Amino acid sequence: MRQSVLLALLGLGVALVFGNPSSEEDSAKHWALLVAASKGWEYYRHQADVCHAYQIVHRNGIPDEQVVVMMYDDLAHNKENPTPGMLINRWNGPDVYGGVPKDYTGNDVTAKNFLAILKGDASAVTGGSGKVVKSGPNDYVFVYFTDHGAPGFLAFPNDNLHVDDLHSTIQYMYQNMKYKRMVFYIEACFSGSMMINLPPNVDVYATTSANPFEKSVACDYDLWRKTYLCDFYSVNWMENSDVEDLTKLTLTQQYKIVKFLTINSTVLQYGNKRIGTTKVIQFLGNPKTPAAQVTNPPITPITPNDLTPSPDVPLAILKRKLMSSNDIRATRALLSEISSHLKVRETLAKTMRHIVEKVTGSTLKTEEVLNERADLFQHQCYKAAVNHYKHSCFNWHKPEFEYALMHLYALVNLCERGYPAESILYAMDSVCPFSK
Repeated sequence: MRQSVLLALLGLGVALVFGNPSSEEDSAKHWALLVAASKGWEYYRHQADVCHAYQIVHRNGIPDEQVVVMMYDDLAHNKENPTPGMLINRWNGPDVYGGVPKDYTGNDVTAKNFLAILKGDASAVTGGSGKVVKSGPNDYVFVYFTDHGAPGFLAFPNDNLHVDDLHSTIQYMYQNMKYKRMVFYIEACFSGSMMINLPPNVDVYATTSANPFEKSVACDYDLWRKTYLCDFYSVNWMENSDVEDLTKLTLTQQYKIVKFLTINSTVLQYGNKRIGTTKVIQFLGNPKTPAAQVTNPPITPITPNDLTPSPDVPLAILKRKLMSSNDIRATRALLSEISSHLKVRETLAKTMRHIVEKVTGSTLKTEEVLNERADLFQHQCYKAAVNHYKHSCFNWHKPEFEYALMHLYALVNLCERGYPAESILYAMDSVCPFSK
C-alpha cells in the first residue's frame, strides 16, 4: 500500500515538473499560413501552388479557422483563364481553387500583414478577414511561401519581407511561446538566404527550394493556358504529400525525397534538424483526424524539358507563344516584346555595373564585386541600398523590371566589403534613370 502511494506521488511530481505529454498533444492545435505573394497571369503557378497546399492541409484535418491564406486572387476569373473559377497545379490535374479561403487578397497581401498574422497580432493587420495565427505553446505551425526572391528578402506584390524582420518575428514567437514547433517551406529564388542563419535553438525547421545563391525552377507549361502551372520544389513536396501516409512519413524523409526529385536547384534544410524526425501530419494536418483518400487522376512525370528557371519565365512564355503562332501580326508583336524584354535585361546589367564602378572607383574591384557571392550580414546597409535602388533605379514590383532582382547580389557584395550605404546611394543617384 505504502509503495503504491509513493509511486503515485512520484508520478504526480514528475508530471508537475515535466508536464504531461499526452495532455499537451491533446490540447495541441495545428496552424497553416499559406502565402502566394505574386500577381499576374505569368505567375499563375504561385497561386496554384498555394491552393494545392490548402487542399492538402484541409483534407488532412486542419480546420479553416486555423488556416490563413494570402493570395492576390486575380487568376480564377482572369480574362486569360479558359476555365473560369478554376485553377490547376498540373496539366490534366484537378481544380485546386474550390473552397480556398480568401483571407487576404489584392493589396492586403503585404509583408507587414504577413508578420502580424504570424505573430498573432490582429491589431496590426490591415484589411482582409482579420484572421491571424492564434497559436500557443503546445501548437504546431506550418508556413508555406511561394513567389519571387532576392538575396535576403522575399518579394510581395508591393513590398518586401527582409530576412532580419522575419528572424525577429521568429524570435518574438519563440520567446512568447507561440508554438511548440514551427516549419517553413519556402519556394523562391535565393530562398536559402532567408534561413541560412536560422538558429537551431528556437524549435524551427525549414526547407528551401534553392540555396542562398540560386534561382528556383518553374515547371509544367500549359499550351492552353499559356503559362506555367507549378514550381518544381513545391509540386514535389505536395505530390509527395498527396500519396504518402503522412502519419508515418517524417519531415526528414520528405526532405530527402524532394531533394532527390528537384533537379536544377539545390533543396536545403535549416534550423533545428532534430525536428525532422517529426511526422509530417503534425504540420500538414491533424493526427487526430483521419485523412480523406486522394483520388486525383494519374499525373504525367515532369521531365527536364518542362523546367525553366523562375526569372526566365516571362521570356520563356513569349518564346513559346511565338513558336505556336500562325498569325503574322501576332508574330511581329511577340518579336517586338521579346526584343524589348532583352533590352531591359541589358539595361539592368549595365546600370548595376555603373553603380558598382562608381562606388569602387576600380575596374578590377568592379569585376570582383560582380563575380562573387557573399553571405549577407550587413542588413541595414543592404536594406537601405535595396530600398533606394527600388525607388531611384528599377522597381522590381513592376513586371517589366522584375529581372532586377537577379542583380541585387551586387549590393550585398558592396555592403559586405565595407562600402558605406551613403556612397552606394550616391552612386545610384548619379547613375539611375529615375533618381531625378
